[in-house]
Amino acid sequence: MKLMVVKEFTFDSAHYLPGYPGMCANTHGHTYRLRIGVSGEINLDSGMVCDFARLKKEIEKNIISILDHTCLNDLHYNRPHFPYSMPTAENMVTWIVEFIQVHFDKTLELVQLWETPTSYCEWRR
Repeated sequence: MKLMVVKEFTFDSAHYLPGYPGMCANTHGHTYRLRIGVSGEINLDSGMVCDFARLKKEIEKNIISILDHTCLNDLHYNRPHFPYSMPTAENMVTWIVEFIQVHFDKTLELVQLWETPTSYCEWRR
């Protein structure tokens, strides 16, 4: 039986959207909420699809530590593939999906990035 497990993370970042015809053109911050869902068969030895601790470690090391407490528009200095010129939720989700698909050995099913308590971008397999 194939199941999906989901881990949730939070991080704080600032950004601005150059050329945007509204308030988001100004530097401002968000407390983002990120949900990652991976799927697979239950491992008979561990009883798990994916160890939550391993998923947490990988996402925190490779995504959260890069984004947390930073100005997203400044990430071009050390992350050339990050969409720093227009760090919208949509572009950030695309970056997160591409990273996980290349660097993680489980099937990625879901990425949700909440920019505010009522607004999010979602990618599904």
